[in-house]
Amino acid sequence: MKLKRLVALLLALGMILALAACSGNKPTETKQGGNDPAPAADGVKSVEGKTVAFIPKLTGNAFFEVANTGAQEFAKDWGITVDYIGSPNATAADQVQCINDAISKGVDAICISTVDAAGVADALKEAINAGIVVCTWDSDAAASDRALMVSQGTPEVLGQMLVDLAVNGLKDRGIDPDNDTVKYAWHYSQATVTDQNSWQVEGEKIIKEKYPNWENVHPDNYYSEQDAEKSVTIGEAVLADNPDIDLIICNDSTALPGQLQAAENKGLTKADVTITGFATPNAIKAYCTNGTLFNWGLWDCKIQGGLGCYVAAYIAAGNDVKVGDVIDVPGIGKCEVMPNNCLNPDDATGDINNGVVLLPERAIFNADNMDNYDF
Repeated sequence: MKLKRLVALLLALGMILALAACSGNKPTETKQGGNDPAPAADGVKSVEGKTVAFIPKLTGNAFFEVANTGAQEFAKDWGITVDYIGSPNATAADQVQCINDAISKGVDAICISTVDAAGVADALKEAINAGIVVCTWDSDAAASDRALMVSQGTPEVLGQMLVDLAVNGLKDRGIDPDNDTVKYAWHYSQATVTDQNSWQVEGEKIIKEKYPNWENVHPDNYYSEQDAEKSVTIGEAVLADNPDIDLIICNDSTALPGQLQAAENKGLTKADVTITGFATPNAIKAYCTNGTLFNWGLWDCKIQGGLGCYVAAYIAAGNDVKVGDVIDVPGIGKCEVMPNNCLNPDDATGDINNGVVLLPERAIFNADNMDNYDF
């Protein structure tokens, strides 16, 4: 009798251990609906419960605040925590402090838009050494200092977009971009900001090739360091230095409203000078209504913020990706991992957990469609 009971106990214990082993090979599943986390796809480890430090270039800027809003909204559905850690100053020193703060908190991952890739390199390496996954969004770090980068587009795509915005704005004024002399300048944050600088470089290549009659009146560019007040001051300097300027391209969401405000301060409209670039619709609508600009562009920064946090949590959860893999992001869609050289031809790509994810589309805003957007 005792022997039979012992055999029964051993059989029961074996069944329990077998069930436990099977459940350990499956992703965590949760019910879908409301703010409950969406279930993980088959074979994918769930991101639920992960904490991501979401670091912008600076706080208080409409682009980054909207990106955080999107990240927080998506986070509720995914069951992750997004800890928005930033500074009102767009400096590498302040970002290093934010990274150190994230390390001390013991987050699972960091998703950062860098002010200066070289300036934050050591701090990002410290985070990686502490076991924290590092991803980037909007503005990249060195490819060796992060896993995935969520980019709004390749430099070629965004450089072309900026030139197209400029061409259409000039045409709206009755200027022939193909034949007329066009005096222009670039006004953005600073040369160390990877994304904006790459768009400017590509834009210059396109202009030299397609519009050799255009003249860059300030080849060193105008920089306002993503400071709202300074962007107006620098904007006024652009106009004072070049009273006959035809075009100002602002590939920065702080520089564009600052440059437009500077134009309004001088009583100028889109009939006097073409100003265009990248910024959120809500930050620019009033200037468009006032007749200060014709068009501008951007991408859905809510989706970009959310996507950056998701891929960071995805890798932190133990999922591995390589170039060519597709990440199915709940609420956003399927995103392919691209090689790093799609952004920078000189960047190599690691065998695993290293690459670029591109946003699927961008948008151009003008008086006809701007009220269709609320971000």
